[in-house]
Order: sequence, then structure tokens, then C-alpha cells
Amino acid sequence: MADTPEPQPEDPFRGIPFLGDIAKAMSGQGPINWDAARQFAQLGATGGEQEPNVDPASRMALEALVPIAQMHVGDLTGSDLATVGVVTLSRSQWAADTLDSYRPLFTDLATALSGGDTAEDNATDPMAQMMAGLSKMMAPAMLGMAVGSMVGDLAQRSFGIHDLPIPRSDARLKLVGSNIDAFAQQWEIPADEMRLWVLAHEFAGHTVLGSANFSLPLSTMVRQYVAAFRPDPDAVMEKLGGLDPSAGDPMEAIQQTLGDPRILLGAVSSAEQREMEPRLDAAVAAVVGFTDWIVDAVSVRVVGGSALRIAEAVRRQRVEQSPSDVFVHRLLGIRLDDDQVRRGKQFVQGVVDRVGDNDAIEMLLSGTDRCPTPSEIEAPGLWLARVSES
Repeated sequence: MADTPEPQPEDPFRGIPFLGDIAKAMSGQGPINWDAARQFAQLGATGGEQEPNVDPASRMALEALVPIAQMHVGDLTGSDLATVGVVTLSRSQWAADTLDSYRPLFTDLATALSGGDTAEDNATDPMAQMMAGLSKMMAPAMLGMAVGSMVGDLAQRSFGIHDLPIPRSDARLKLVGSNIDAFAQQWEIPADEMRLWVLAHEFAGHTVLGSANFSLPLSTMVRQYVAAFRPDPDAVMEKLGGLDPSAGDPMEAIQQTLGDPRILLGAVSSAEQREMEPRLDAAVAAVVGFTDWIVDAVSVRVVGGSALRIAEAVRRQRVEQSPSDVFVHRLLGIRLDDDQVRRGKQFVQGVVDRVGDNDAIEMLLSGTDRCPTPSEIEAPGLWLARVSES
């Protein structure tokens, strides 16, 4: 039986050829225009330039180091990583793959923003109704451009698929070789040591985010967070109308307003999200902190004295906020700053100090209801008391 096509919004521009053509070009099937998302992801990944193929020498050098990282992360965590493959991609390939992986998440966001009453439903003035209708029809393209731009920006700076603590169902680790090599060159780090560090991080991320304790709970929290947005198509005009031209630089104020993806997409935070934020923050801190703890332990073994220098260089890149970081924080609810990493690593170290490495790792990776609560992330003893009883 064929799928029933999703109903499209009524065209308010019948009989007005110019506006009708714009609306058709900007609208998409369903709540998000995936063609626009793919185009903007590719544009962001490549900067509009012709991208070279993956360097074969770099790819082979990376692949030669895979067994070393697999062995050390597997030995430390007790995980079987021998069947986890690694593939090196170009930035544009990584962007296309990541857009597909995050499609369910972005669909939840689009569905949330396409629901509810809009200005078009309530407007009585014909011109206001027409402009509100244009805004509604442009929404799928606007969201497509926004998520595509976010993924494209990520492709410019990500090493692999676990730079963001969002569980993915990928069977293989997918690395951006050109980003790894460029980072190593920028910070004057030996290329093979940087590759080993990244491989350790990716296998650690695969282990933590693939565990029963974190995978489903974190995925559920992120999807619930984006689904809890409320649409407000008038948000941009209301914000711009409220700007005071006499207070500072008006153009800078406009740029800051439009730089907030929630405003640009007409997304309004809800009471449900504010209630979720502490729990989501605690889960993200635990995932990032645990992953970094594993990487710190492994990298000392595999890259020796360079481990601390690489970790510090990566930390500095993390705190340099990019457009994709703004999107990830404000629309996905995922905060990745120094405070989050510090909280997470202190939590994990607190567990290790109390029960030892082996028991701490086993307790953190097993179970299905062991994500730390906001209180527990600050007090590892509380978490241990709870999970020891289960």
C-alpha cells in the first residue's frame, strides 16, 4: 500500500505569479526541505570550492594505526572493538553522511516548528495574511538551510562522528582525514600522534555512546528537547521591532538577533525544555567527561608526552564558538563548554577514586538507568549509592 502523501499548506499566492514562484521555490515537501539542507551542507563543507579526493597516503597511514587504538581502548574498557571499521571521508562526504544520520532528529525539530497556530491563521488584513502565508511556506527551506549550514560548518572542523555527544547508529567510524592533518600541522603535532589521538577518541566515543547506559537515554532526551519547541513565526519581526537604534551599533544588534537560530526559525523555548535542561546537561557532561577520561588514559600510552599538548589544543578548539556550536546549543540543547567537560571528568574521576578503574568503567557502561542526575553529576557518591542498590 502506497504511503499517503503529506498534506501541503494551501497556496495563498494563486493568481500572483511572482510571489507564487518564490513560494514554490522556497517550500519543500514536508516540514523540511532536504534538497536545501543537502546543498547548504555541501556548500558549508567545501566553502564553495572544488574539493580534492581523500589523500591515499593519509588514508593508509590512518588505517595502519587503527589496530593500536582498538587494542588500547578495548583493553581499558573491556569492549570488543575488533569489528568496528574505520573509513576516511572528505568533508563533503562526511557532511552528506552526517545529515542522513541526524535526519530523524532534524525531522522532530521541523515537525515541532510546523505545528500550532500561525500568524496566517489569525490575520485579518489581506496583506498581513499573504505575508504570513509566505513565511509559512518558506519555513521548510529556512530550516533546511539552517541544518545544512550547521552540518557544513561541522564538516570543516570535526575529526570524526563523535565530536558531538549524540548517539549515532553508524557501524563504522567516519573520520575527516584533511581536518586531522590540518590540525596537526597548525599545532605542530606529529601527524601519526594526532591520528592515534583521534582514533582513541573515536573508539572511546563509540564505546560510551554505544553503551546501554547512555545511548537510548541520551537519544531520547535530545529528541524530546527538540520536539518541545513551540513555533512563533513572528519572532524575527518582534525582535527587530524591539531594537533600540540609539543603543550601540544597530547593525551589530541586528546581526546578533539573526545569529540566534531560534529567532531565525521562529522557535520558542517551552517550559518542558527548561525542565529538561538540567537532566540533559548532566547526561552530556557525563558522556563528554567519560570519553575524555578514557582518551586521557589511552593517549598517554600510545602518544606519550604529546598527549597533554594534543588535549589542550583540542580543548582550545572546543571553546572557540562557531556557528554550528550556537545551533547545537540553542536548538539541540547540547552545551559543550569547559564547564561541561570539567564537571563530567570530575564526576568520572570521583567514581574511579571510590571504586577503582575497572569497577568504575563497568558500572558506567552497564545498566540502563544509570545516567547521572543533576545532583549526582556534582556528587559521585550519590550516584554510586543509587546504582549500587540496583
